[in-house]
Amino acid sequence: MTTCSHIVLMASYNEWMNAKLYGTAGKLSSQELAADRKAFFGSLIGTLNHIVVGDTIWLKRFATHPSNHPALDPIRKLRTPSSLDELLFTDIGELSNHRKMLDEIIKQWATALTQEDLSRVLRYANMKGVVAKKSFSSLVMHFFNHQTHHRGQATTLLSQVGVDVGVTDLLALIPDEVDA
Repeated sequence: MTTCSHIVLMASYNEWMNAKLYGTAGKLSSQELAADRKAFFGSLIGTLNHIVVGDTIWLKRFATHPSNHPALDPIRKLRTPSSLDELLFTDIGELSNHRKMLDEIIKQWATALTQEDLSRVLRYANMKGVVAKKSFSSLVMHFFNHQTHHRGQATTLLSQVGVDVGVTDLLALIPDEVDA
């Protein structure tokens, strides 16, 4: 599997897991979603917002890539979150709709990436204004790893209230290989 095809797989995994996570979380009351469960971002709604905030920040950085991918045009128009714990949405329905929009953009962008794009260095400033220059392919891997990390926290928070999300492994989406 090439790096580009792996990124497309990760974009599909992202969308699949978010659909499962939001479908499950959407069954909880707003009080259960907002309850402080002592997670990194407090509540389940805080954790889900953080993933959206992180994705938005990274996608806005990726939108500065010299390839200027048109799939990221809607991201360029979004306001940059002011902090990693910003609650962009308190309503799970509104957050879910925004999540679906982001996931569609991520899939389109992932499909458009080339090996040449991945071989570049991306210059960006972090939330504190510190400038970094890093391998674009490594940043893309971080992007997907960050999502997975915090979705794991979200599934734990759901488990604590007795809700099972079901299978969460990437393995479920990796296709079987045909013998040569």
